[in-house]
Amino acid sequence: MNIKGIFFVVTKDSMTKIFGEERWKEFMTNLAQKEKYFSSVIMSITPIPAEKLIVIFDEMCMEFFDNDKSAYEMFGKVGAKYALSPEGPYKAFMLTKDLKQFVEISLPKIYSMYFDGGAAIARLENNVAHIKFTGIDIKNVNFEHMLRGYFQKAIKMFGKKSNVKLVRSLVAGDKDIYFQYELRDV
Repeated sequence: MNIKGIFFVVTKDSMTKIFGEERWKEFMTNLAQKEKYFSSVIMSITPIPAEKLIVIFDEMCMEFFDNDKSAYEMFGKVGAKYALSPEGPYKAFMLTKDLKQFVEISLPKIYSMYFDGGAAIARLENNVAHIKFTGIDIKNVNFEHMLRGYFQKAIKMFGKKSNVKLVRSLVAGDKDIYFQYELRDV
């Protein structure tokens, strides 16, 4: 499974805003020495193998966040904030005013904008957004945290806070990743 290069573009933009262009360039130079893949130019349409995405985020956790893997959830939230903002590439998904339509139609489409494998299936039931990710072969708890954070932030940007519960996990041996987002007003 590949992740579209927009993930990298968003990450680079966010990290340079926080840590500066020079520190990001130094980080990427060091990363390219460890992992040849990152010596190439990555554009928003570049397919990035999922395992390479995990490499860059693990390295970012070590370099910038004192190896705190909880940063993965933050990476997801920052990605959503950037991509779904009025200036972001996926701002059109935020135009709907109907919560059910946003959850059941927009959230799965947002997933497909990033990944070329698997699918997101979402439904709204009794003020709970049920989001399942199927057909994914990435068994990595940090990847699951990134998905959790991204979709929680997307829901918040729509106007709902949420409490998130992980129901099923690939890491735990389940066949899908399944989150329940209990919604409440912001």
